[in-house]
Amino acid sequence: MSKHESRLPHWVQTLLVGAGRSLTTPLTSVGLETAGNWAAALSRIYPRLQPSRFRRAEENLRIAFPEWDDARVHDCAQRCYEHLFRLAVEMLYVPRLSNPDGYPRHLHFGAIASGLQRLLSKRPVILISGHCGNWELIGYAISMLGFPMHAVYRPFDLRPLDEWVREGRARRGLMLVSKFGAVRALPPVLKAGQPVGLVADQSGGDRGIFVPFFGRLTSTYKSIGLLALQTNAQLVCGVARRLAPGEAPPPGGRWMPATDEDRPGDNAAGLSYGVELVDQFGPDDWSGRSDRLFYITARYRRAIEAMIRKSPDQYFWMHRIWRSRPAHERLKKPFPPALRDKLLALPWMTVEEVDRIQAKSEQDSV
Repeated sequence: MSKHESRLPHWVQTLLVGAGRSLTTPLTSVGLETAGNWAAALSRIYPRLQPSRFRRAEENLRIAFPEWDDARVHDCAQRCYEHLFRLAVEMLYVPRLSNPDGYPRHLHFGAIASGLQRLLSKRPVILISGHCGNWELIGYAISMLGFPMHAVYRPFDLRPLDEWVREGRARRGLMLVSKFGAVRALPPVLKAGQPVGLVADQSGGDRGIFVPFFGRLTSTYKSIGLLALQTNAQLVCGVARRLAPGEAPPPGGRWMPATDEDRPGDNAAGLSYGVELVDQFGPDDWSGRSDRLFYITARYRRAIEAMIRKSPDQYFWMHRIWRSRPAHERLKKPFPPALRDKLLALPWMTVEEVDRIQAKSEQDSV
């Protein structure tokens, strides 16, 4: 038994999972539109039950968007919770809707041809997204296009639940790889020409790499950059962003709108996401860099920030985004000149932006 698994007897776990699945039956029987409205109503109540998390979301939004007033911050935090609750309901419907006949009516592809060319090259490709929009749909989208897809995830503590989720995803061509064994499992997959999907905005803790994120240093895992260096992988950064009612799909792709004839009885046409390519780069971009790992990490973090800026209300702002701090801040030491040089070496950074990051870091050190 691995350390993350529940120690409850298997029969107890099976009963718990069965009961939980039974509780979802009403949500999957009333149709996606009605279930989504229920989720939206609940999202307006939940912050009152967890006020500290709601305040954290507001605090993070103020850091990311210092130009916003309190009313806009509060409204975005509330819509963030609505997105989270709607997302939970959509996850129940995604497996049945993500099939070769149905997915074009729910996933509207933007200009992703260049990303697909990298997949067709059979070279190692790492697909990067964040906790914005619906990251699971990215994996389904790639698998529905005919590419064997591996996605890294954290296994559920209850083994029957974990097996149910894994089997359901596998039927749609999406293979889940445990994060606890990913370091050994992923290189052979990538070298075999099969893409790997990663949600890459988790905190890397005090020992992570600190790179810019909304004008402030944030910790990021080293493992993704090291995996890219080890396999000479291409990195393709994209997002599946929920489209608002009446919002046009992302330009550059082929859109297949649902007709009354195509629309199933469970109101599934309410599930509408635009799949957009934000950035892509590879070994040619980081070769010759003085710190290749820092460059890779900073660049995909920048791509995740760009995804979030398009729809700030579709990000998990209640996470402890900036909880871990770099050593110089924890030890209250001056901003390291070597770190400043690394930031200035990033081709998209200006001196003014680096100055603001340094000033914010010095403020955090107090």
